[in-house]
Amino acid sequence: QVQLVESGGGLVQPGGSLRLSCAASGFTFSSYTMSWYRQASGKERELVAAITSAGDSTNYADPVKGRFTISRDNARNTVYLQMNSLQPEDTAVYSCKAVGPGNWRWYTYWGQGTQVTVSS
Repeated sequence: QVQLVESGGGLVQPGGSLRLSCAASGFTFSSYTMSWYRQASGKERELVAAITSAGDSTNYADPVKGRFTISRDNARNTVYLQMNSLQPEDTAVYSCKAVGPGNWRWYTYWGQGTQVTVSS
C-alpha cells in the first residue's frame, strides 16, 4: 500500500533550523513530483516547495525563498525539506505530497504531517 511518512518536526527557537524527511513506499517514487505543504492553525493549506521527479527543478513559495531547500534521494525514496532561519510565522503542520502516473490515471498521495513550532 502507498505510504508517505514525515519526520523531523518539533519545537525550535526563532532563527533556528530543522530538517524534515518524508519516506515513501508503495509506488514508483522516481516517477513522482514531490512537494511540501504547510497548514497553520486557522489558515488554508499552502504550497511551500516542490521538486520534479528527477530532482532537476525546484520552486518555492515567496515567504520561504532563500531559507528553505527541498531535495530528494530517489535511491532512498525520500524527499527532504531543510528549513533555516525559522520564524514564528513558519509554525504549521508540514505534509508531503506525491503526484504522478499509475493505472491509466494520475494519483495524488498525502502524508499524515509533522508539527513544526517556532517559538521562544
